[in-house]
Amino acid sequence: MNSLNHSAFLDRSCAENAEPGRPPAIVPVIMCGGAGTRLWPVSRDTMPKQFIPLFGQESTFQATAKLVSDPSVFTKPIVVTNVEYRFIVAEQLGALGIDAQIILEPRRRDSSAAVAIATQFALSQIGPCVVGVFAADHVVRDEASFIETCRQGAALAAQGRIVTIGITPTRPETGFGYIRAGEEVAADAYRVSAFVEKPDAARAAQYVADGYLWNSGNFIFDAATMRAELRTFEPSLWEAAATALAQATMDLDCLLLDADSFGKAKKVSIDYAVMERTDKAAVVAGGFQWSDVGGWPAVWELSPKDESGNAVEGRGYILEGANNFVSADGSLVAVIGLDDIAVIATRDAVLVTAKSRAGQVKEMVGLISARGDAEATTHQEIHRPWGKYLSIDRGSRHQVKRITVKPGGTLSLQKHYHRAEHWVVVRGTAEVTRNEETILVHENESIYLPIGCVHRMSNPGKIPLEIIEVQVGSYLGEDDIVRLQDVYRRV
Repeated sequence: MNSLNHSAFLDRSCAENAEPGRPPAIVPVIMCGGAGTRLWPVSRDTMPKQFIPLFGQESTFQATAKLVSDPSVFTKPIVVTNVEYRFIVAEQLGALGIDAQIILEPRRRDSSAAVAIATQFALSQIGPCVVGVFAADHVVRDEASFIETCRQGAALAAQGRIVTIGITPTRPETGFGYIRAGEEVAADAYRVSAFVEKPDAARAAQYVADGYLWNSGNFIFDAATMRAELRTFEPSLWEAAATALAQATMDLDCLLLDADSFGKAKKVSIDYAVMERTDKAAVVAGGFQWSDVGGWPAVWELSPKDESGNAVEGRGYILEGANNFVSADGSLVAVIGLDDIAVIATRDAVLVTAKSRAGQVKEMVGLISARGDAEATTHQEIHRPWGKYLSIDRGSRHQVKRITVKPGGTLSLQKHYHRAEHWVVVRGTAEVTRNEETILVHENESIYLPIGCVHRMSNPGKIPLEIIEVQVGSYLGEDDIVRLQDVYRRV
């Protein structure tokens, strides 16, 4: 692995660990590589739920990053994400002013591989330490209680335990796993007697009555202990992860894991790989409100409601209905005389479901994908490191896009074999390279780019650049982009 400067990690963790009687600092690891199919059509592969502002102005990823930014408890964070989301992660962290080490997975694996990578990275850069693994798509209310639970978990982890954060149930819930606590191993901390899969309604009610905890899927552990357990239970996975990290390369400000080595890692969750097999598992109960936002009913539950229990986002209207959730992005949605449903309308897809059947959304996405509809995985609005574009209209030989380029943003130097493009500037100033020319195109001006010409667009100004692009040609796919140079190293 390239030599990296992680003195911020070293100084922070060593100083905290040196203070006797105080829980060790936690190296926070935020995992945010998943796709979040259960919140389709808002969440899709091109922009999954953890990066979407479902509640307020910030995404759940940003909320998690802020949650683990208290310097009295946490070190500089590690973010493990898919390579496709690297620029979204960097942009959203930058908006908060939070510095993190971003580690890129070249392909999707389950949580065990991510935990193995983060554990080995922390050990290699820091040495003995306590690591906390937190999901980027969860919602936590009551920061003070969360911090206190983390302190408690860190003290227990320093004794060689792998600690999971349990949540005291507020109701019987069939969508969560449960934890049965055993004997007390420290004040308000217990050995894990059993992990229990998602139950039916009757069994969930019994679990709540018997004092079981919800399994939040967030962990705090001694890094050396986790390494030993992974080596014991999943030696080939550990070897693949360790090799992928050892052969990683720096790509801009991110650490890109070796694709071949990482591809050999087994797809298995950390629950199955370690937590259900180790004798070192312990649980502490978090007293804070928590949700894994696992579907639209969870979004409804966390959203403000009117006196009839209806939650509405955007241009939604409900007449004579109760306990509904309506999200209308762009389209106007009207609901009459219905109860307990969810209606989610985006620019290009609409979902209507009984809230009680929302667990089948993933199945529906599979059906849509199997029939070849791109809406299963792709949004109309696509984010790029330089900004974003929105597909407005498309026909057999034309496509219209609205392109927004951030101040200082630069598209790749490129050409197309099958299409010509017309750019009309509607806001700001574009600096356009067209073959050997460099041209400034101002608001209400346009430029034509014929098939095959080498071109590039930049925003030299201080405000977002907005243009309307009209493509005309025999083939309009994104794979008809031949990149010649790119400041974001996508060539």
